[in-house]
Amino acid sequence: MPSNQPWENIVPFHKLTQWLTYSLMVPMQKLANVHFVGVELMTGLPEYRNGGLLVDTGLLTLNPDDAQRGLDQYQRNAQRQGQPNVEVVPLFTADDDVIVEWRALTVGFLDMLLVEVNEQLNLRGSDKLTLAQMLEAGTWKGGREIAEVSRPNTKEPPIMILSDGTVF
Repeated sequence: MPSNQPWENIVPFHKLTQWLTYSLMVPMQKLANVHFVGVELMTGLPEYRNGGLLVDTGLLTLNPDDAQRGLDQYQRNAQRQGQPNVEVVPLFTADDDVIVEWRALTVGFLDMLLVEVNEQLNLRGSDKLTLAQMLEAGTWKGGREIAEVSRPNTKEPPIMILSDGTVF
């Protein structure tokens, strides 16, 4: 649906802020007896290990035109001095629509996956896994392990982000 304002197409990601928050919550709860409200409203982390898991397992796929565009970008980048040309995967800039959609879908699917994991494990009430637990022990670790098997030389995700280090 077309939007009227340019800002209506912005999808904000606060990966580093949320990662830091998730990391600090457990020690604060255990050591300082701090209680947090609204933890269930935090989102999954839209990062390449979680998103890579969704691509490597086939839940998400690139459309053929975008895949080819990403592979062409990878080949151009590989021609630059010092750039590896080991395991070829689609490559996009951080602001490319493909990356924005991949990250947004990752956040949405992580919420759905948490519900499914808890149901499959028959966990109810306070026994349910939290999103942070699933991220740490499940999707992030699983994404890293599948990347290692799928791309043993680089262990990189199935979609690469060309970044100058200022956007994660």
